[in-house]
Amino acid sequence: MPDTSVMIRDTAKKLLVEKRVDLIIGFERGTLPLRSTPCFVRRSVEAEKLIWNASCENNLARYLRKRKEKVGIVAKGCDTRSIISLIKEKQVAREQVFIIGVPCHGMIDRRKIEAKLDGREILEADEVSEKVILKGHDFTEIVAKEEFLHNSCNTCNYRNPVIYDVLIGDKVEENRGIDEYGEVKEFEAQSADRRWQSFTNEVSKCIRCYACRNACPLCYCQECFVDSSQPRWIGKTTNLSDTSIFHIVRAFHTAGRCVDCGACDRACPMGIDIRKLTKKIEKDVKELFHYQAGVNLEDVPPLATFNLGDPQEFIK
Repeated sequence: MPDTSVMIRDTAKKLLVEKRVDLIIGFERGTLPLRSTPCFVRRSVEAEKLIWNASCENNLARYLRKRKEKVGIVAKGCDTRSIISLIKEKQVAREQVFIIGVPCHGMIDRRKIEAKLDGREILEADEVSEKVILKGHDFTEIVAKEEFLHNSCNTCNYRNPVIYDVLIGDKVEENRGIDEYGEVKEFEAQSADRRWQSFTNEVSKCIRCYACRNACPLCYCQECFVDSSQPRWIGKTTNLSDTSIFHIVRAFHTAGRCVDCGACDRACPMGIDIRKLTKKIEKDVKELFHYQAGVNLEDVPPLATFNLGDPQEFIK
């Protein structure tokens, strides 16, 4: 079977040579093992830098807005769902984007691997089938990739791109039969006081760096509510009241839009489990409005429509 990286490079070269796109957004190797970084290719010779492996975790849809040129983008399942949301919100024109869809088996959470190694530095990492060979000073460890995937990947039901112009390789088996809301249900089963305590314990670690906001492809307000001074909605401190309001309001701003790509979780330097809150809201939207973000271009987002016949049975 042809190497996925090679297929992506060949596709990128062809698109650039034929002038079907002006820019390719993909991944190149990072400076550390198990790291990749977004790559912007404008010439066919530069396409050799493009790679695909289990460290290509970034949601590249973040880089689509405000571009004037025709863009080719390497996109896994969650990325394509974000692209659909951006198209629906008229932030990106469908004809402006050439989607190079790549089926995804899940991305490696480097923090989980580092925790297993207990401080030992990784100097080299090689993917071999479903294993990862880790090498460092005086040690070699072989681990199974599936044991160290991001939490969002473990519960992902859209491993294959939901929209694409060309598909790289064969589709993979979806995660059918899993309970993607298992953790949320455990959270819901707690008392209101216990839920609030759990939430405040998490957000108390926040340093207000806004990495979660900056990584999210759907956080694109011209002026974020935290930056507004007239009116002033929220303080700039790391007091619990300010950080709680920030995370709650940001989560509600992504209601019916969040595709659970996990970008916010990955970006957080403090390891805050932001995803638990956004996943809870995603579950509510799915149950109350029968809507899931980024699944197709035709469905109207719940916050963009109104039905006079809505029974509103969930309002108490």
